[in-house]
Parts: sequence; structure tokens; C-alpha cells
Amino acid sequence: MPYIMISHKVADYAKWKRAVKSFAKFRKASGEKCFCVARSSKNLNDLLVWCEWDNSARMKKFTKSRELRAAMKAAGVTSKPAISFYSKMEDLSTG
Repeated sequence: MPYIMISHKVADYAKWKRAVKSFAKFRKASGEKCFCVARSSKNLNDLLVWCEWDNSARMKKFTKSRELRAAMKAAGVTSKPAISFYSKMEDLSTG
């Protein structure tokens, strides 16, 4: 499964979270399988988003979509997102 990691800042986490939840149907229809967020311990509005997708082509198409840009703006994203793509993840937590 392909993955995407997005790092960005938001003006208000609660507002951003509501917007993310309201955009879930579009994300799922675009191929998203999982959406996780981590908040910085130094600044709770500094976020790291990690998502799993059904395939790379749909994932990359979504990141370039007009709908995503509009949703991020409406959610209060205040910094240019740093986006990284990954093709594989391994769980090495067990011996």
C-alpha cells in the first residue's frame, strides 16, 4: 500500500479537525484507507498527517486536486504543506 506524509501548521486545531471530518467522504472516495494525525508537543497546531491509500496513482491525483486545496484553505492550514510519498511500510516492533 502507498502512503503519504504531510507536515503543515494550522491556525486552530479544533476547526481543522472538524473540516477534516467533513471532508472524509471525498477522501475515502478518492482512495484513502487510513488517516492519522500527530500534534507537535511544542506547538499543538503543528501537525503531521499520515495516510494510507489504495494505490499510488489515486493518491497523487488527490494531492493535486482543486478540492484538496480548497479544503485545506477552509480548514485554516497556514503553512505550505511538506508532502512526502512512500511505497511501503514495515512493522518492526516485534522481534
